[in-house]
Amino acid sequence: MRCASCRARARPERPRGFTGYRGPRRGVSVPGMNGSRDRTLSAAGTATFGFREVAEAERQGLVNEVFSGVAERYDLMNDLMSGGLHRLWKDDLIVRLNPPRSAVPFRLLDVAGGTADVALKAVGTSGPGVSAIVCDISPEMLAVGKRKIAEAGLAERIGTVLGNAEALPFTDRSFDAYTIAFGIRNVTHIDRALAEAYRVLKPGGHFLCLEFSHVDVPILDKLYDFHSFEVIPRLGALAAGAAEPYRYLVESIRNFPNQQAFAELVKAAGFANVSVRNLTGGIAAIHSGWRI
Repeated sequence: MRCASCRARARPERPRGFTGYRGPRRGVSVPGMNGSRDRTLSAAGTATFGFREVAEAERQGLVNEVFSGVAERYDLMNDLMSGGLHRLWKDDLIVRLNPPRSAVPFRLLDVAGGTADVALKAVGTSGPGVSAIVCDISPEMLAVGKRKIAEAGLAERIGTVLGNAEALPFTDRSFDAYTIAFGIRNVTHIDRALAEAYRVLKPGGHFLCLEFSHVDVPILDKLYDFHSFEVIPRLGALAAGAAEPYRYLVESIRNFPNQQAFAELVKAAGFANVSVRNLTGGIAAIHSGWRI
């Protein structure tokens, strides 16, 4: 068995800042990222895949491979990643969404919603006027979502569409709300995904993003770090037969901007009244914004 210091040296260096985002200008320092100093964006033509630098054009395909391989075990994956808390966090997301309980028409777009958890919660707890579209880039994830929608008897109110968050196949100003849960860190160009969210929302539309974030509670941050890098990949190997997908997901969380920095990106996309709600000490966070 290797000592702790040996394992630390063998593990890839964990970025203290944010290197995965592709903003409007390359090589520009982005303020407010995790860590004590600004970090510059990755070089032109490259993107982060976990802690690896890969060709920008290859990143989406690598991400797709992760999710195509774990689609049938995705709920288990989230249970391992969050200790089961993702279910409560999604409930909190629906409370913030506050879909109408009446017959008033209300259209929800759930992006990267693959297994349809958010759409099922939103439609299942709302009035008959609420409908949803689940949009995901992974056919395997959508297949799981379609099955769950059919089992819930909600196929008439929840549809599924194969699509990319960076180029949504919907017309302008066509949805009352947009949700994305544990998905935006997996897109290559976060700015494009946010711009698309703004485009498809009606004036007065609500943007909500639930994502793993940066722990802001002393001691909890160290415990969560240990759980993420030492426990989760091993549990993934035991429970799902593969550690690598879990390792990528843990690393992608560390590459994601912290709460303040992501809020600035949401504002830059045009959203107003942007707010952040930390969940479980910042392990996850809900960002909210409005198209005014």
